[in-house]
Amino acid sequence: MPDPLFLAVAGAAVVIGAAVQSSVGLGLGLVAAPVISLLDASLMPVALLIATGVLPLFTLASEWRHIDWRGLAWGVPARVPGSLVGVGVVATLDPAMLGAAVGAMVLVAVGLSLLPVRVRPTPAALLAAGTVSGAMGTATSIGGPPIALLYQHEDGPRVRATLAGFFLAGIAISLLMLGATGQADARQLTAGAALLPCVVAGYLLGRPLRRLVDEGLLRTALLCTVAVSGTVLIVRSFL
Repeated sequence: MPDPLFLAVAGAAVVIGAAVQSSVGLGLGLVAAPVISLLDASLMPVALLIATGVLPLFTLASEWRHIDWRGLAWGVPARVPGSLVGVGVVATLDPAMLGAAVGAMVLVAVGLSLLPVRVRPTPAALLAAGTVSGAMGTATSIGGPPIALLYQHEDGPRVRATLAGFFLAGIAISLLMLGATGQADARQLTAGAALLPCVVAGYLLGRPLRRLVDEGLLRTALLCTVAVSGTVLIVRSFL
């Protein structure tokens, strides 16, 4: 079992991140990843992938009817080649430097999304976003921003359900590839399992916030969350 200090600090970050993701659609990884990295970088990304893999199940249980199945059909398969890139990064390169580059790209994408041009989840866009998300999620445990940006103009339930479906499939792919290549060990899996009660608590805390988010605040909340994730990736690379 992880030590009590890790469980207290990382658990608090997971509760906050899960509450954000429960209402907006993403956020657990961006809040908890830097905290867990600072406490024990050797647990990343597997421990957080375990925790983030459970939260989509709760979201899908209540909002599965709003899933964009067409979007998942294009985006999820594209995560496979992206995850292969992410596995290579974890095995051979410094994930922090990749995080800085990805973070910068995320911030540029947020800036472009503020322009009058509206990006839609077309097959080509989903393929590209799915590939980038796979690489980001596997290497850094933060893979939501590319897909979230494509759905920023959709309604709240559709965003949350579609992102949950994408996360569930994508995280399973990432964990399978990391395990198959020897990048996941029992210590990381145990730490992730120990954080699961915090995920449940955060999900329950975030549910009352959905109404506020859905009443015209979703796009602003989503863009702010994605922008924070990009900033977190950049800052984390220099810590």
